[in-house]
Amino acid sequence: MTKDQLGSTSAPRSRTVSRTLVVGLTVLALGAVPWASASATPNQPQNHNQNQAPKPVPGAAVINDWSETAVAVVQTDAKRPGAEQSLWYGFVSAAVYNAVVGIEGRYTEYKWHERGPRSASSEAAAAAAAHRVLLTYFPGSQGRLDAAYTASLAKIPDGKAEDQGVAFGERAAARIVQLRENDGRGAPVTFDKPPAPGIWRPTLPANAPMVDPWLAKVRPMLIDSSGQFRPGPPPALTSKRYAKDFAEVKAMGARTGSKRNATQTETGLFFGDVLPVQFQAADRSYVQRHGLGIVDAARLFAATGTATADAAITTWNTKLAYGQWRPITAVQLADTDGNPATAPDPSWLPLLDTPAYPDYMSGHCTNDGAMMRVLSRLTGGDIDFRISSAVTGTTRTYSSVKDYNRDVINARVWGGIHFRTSDVVGNKVGALVGDWALDHYFKPLR
Repeated sequence: MTKDQLGSTSAPRSRTVSRTLVVGLTVLALGAVPWASASATPNQPQNHNQNQAPKPVPGAAVINDWSETAVAVVQTDAKRPGAEQSLWYGFVSAAVYNAVVGIEGRYTEYKWHERGPRSASSEAAAAAAAHRVLLTYFPGSQGRLDAAYTASLAKIPDGKAEDQGVAFGERAAARIVQLRENDGRGAPVTFDKPPAPGIWRPTLPANAPMVDPWLAKVRPMLIDSSGQFRPGPPPALTSKRYAKDFAEVKAMGARTGSKRNATQTETGLFFGDVLPVQFQAADRSYVQRHGLGIVDAARLFAATGTATADAAITTWNTKLAYGQWRPITAVQLADTDGNPATAPDPSWLPLLDTPAYPDYMSGHCTNDGAMMRVLSRLTGGDIDFRISSAVTGTTRTYSSVKDYNRDVINARVWGGIHFRTSDVVGNKVGALVGDWALDHYFKPLR
């Protein structure tokens, strides 16, 4: 992988934050390649003072640090459902991206046209932006956030550059908060289709109503509307396609007595983890192993974060529109579907617990499609995607988008929680969202 590959695509600062002195700066060393420290230099905007040396580009430690903090706040503290987590990470990554490129240049800003002082610290700006966005939406995590902010600023020399960076980062955060006002989060949207053959209804184990139905109507971050990429309807209950999907998930997705082998079972379980959390960790791993500078790291997180946020929104819009029942209901009530090729099993249960929302289309596979398309375009196809699962305690590394998408599509069938068509369609729609992201945003300045 060459040094230019990643860019090859066509409160007020809180006074309560204490300062501590540390010796030296945190260095991103693990997996760093020889060109990492200078990777962005050739593409930096020209300095107006020809006698002044080009400004060195900071490393990406602050980007990874705030990704970890965001996950701790959203997943651990706030315990937000996985369905909506991509949206919050999208907000944070967009603010951090604007804070960084507004100072360092190289890429177009996200829905903003402000530039910070070239002398400002982009590390301070990134920390301030992430801190402010998270504190705005999750004030209950102020203790954690202030401690993380203190730690970030302690690694930056005191002085004008730090102060300018903090001020610009606050502005970048304020812009994202402004953009997201009245965007439909938490709106009183409900799933109101009455139970009928083919229609979703609460299922075991929780028998809970649809999670986050408002996500179907929330304003996207990149695409024009939540229904822009909504696909056509799922296969009709009486169709051969439905009967084929039904037979496969019934045989391969059962908790007991399935036809899965051990490898297939492990794959189904592996992708049963919280996907947005897995993606955040995978981005951090990529940044660290490839020694990215702060600019390319901010772009990677922002492009994947906003694209997967819109993939989640598109998925929920589709789920709410069609309301297809889940395999657990389809198999147990197959005698009501009007298809002679399906047979009921009232005791059938899936390998994984069924989430509380309709089947079509798969949110996991839609997010996967968006992630893979963005990552492959940013890296020129060398995705080197390393993803870990807390469910199985294992890590996988993918060099091929095709291999990754094949595994996640199969995993949702083998987990017993999706029909194959829901996975395949979702994956294709996600790729469309990913293309839209890079066709319209995060472009090189020249």
